[in-house]
Amino acid sequence: QVQLVESGGGLVQAGDSLRLSCAASGRSFSISMYMYTFGWFRQAPGKEREFVAAISRSGGTAYYADSVKGRFTISRDNAKSTTYLQMNSLKPEDTAVYYCAAVFSGREESIRTKRDEYNFWGQGTPVTVSS
Repeated sequence: QVQLVESGGGLVQAGDSLRLSCAASGRSFSISMYMYTFGWFRQAPGKEREFVAAISRSGGTAYYADSVKGRFTISRDNAKSTTYLQMNSLKPEDTAVYYCAAVFSGREESIRTKRDEYNFWGQGTPVTVSS
């Protein structure tokens, strides 16, 4: 079992930056972090949860939703069992609860962009961007 805990959300103004963190833990997870693909999703009030970004197990490949491309950067530090989402030039439409997700990928350098491809989720961290 894998536990994911997000942090770093908050209230900011348009144009500001935030960095979200996702700390992963679980039985022997510290030695298997590199075998998991990670993703970030977000859910705004009254809307479906949507894909934001994903990163392959080695960190060598990343993929972004068009709405955040060029502004957000996903990264991971396998030694710290932590995944990050650096969010720059924030807009009011980025306001949402942000969720970290993980799925076991073994040795595949895969990117997953669909909610149902992930089976471990954090509790979410809220981000509010005021205009």
